[in-house]
Amino acid sequence: MWDDDAASGKLGMQLHEAVDGRARLTMTVTDEMVNGHGMCHGGYLFLLADSAFACACNSPGPVAVAAAADIVFVASARTGDVLEAVATERVAFGRSGVYDVTVARPRDGQVIAEFRGRSRVLRSG
Repeated sequence: MWDDDAASGKLGMQLHEAVDGRARLTMTVTDEMVNGHGMCHGGYLFLLADSAFACACNSPGPVAVAAAADIVFVASARTGDVLEAVATERVAFGRSGVYDVTVARPRDGQVIAEFRGRSRVLRSG
């Protein structure tokens, strides 16, 4: 799945781990990702968290997709900041799952955003 993820790849995201319902990705904020206030646009923060969520919920297999997600923006990130998104499965039940993702700046440990995603495993056939 990751090898075919053009959106995440074009943004320079790197996958460091995806196993047993957990994933860790990093992304560096570029000049193209900042809004008119000089802060990383929330859409890019959501995309980073969503990519980590996707890797986590697909790590055990079979194919899972997002059913819903929301995000809370905690602090701002700026050009040059390296951000890390860590996704963790909270619970899986039937074909559904709940995952939490923390987006943080490892340099100082500042939490940038908290994301919660709900997944759904696709029926085969």
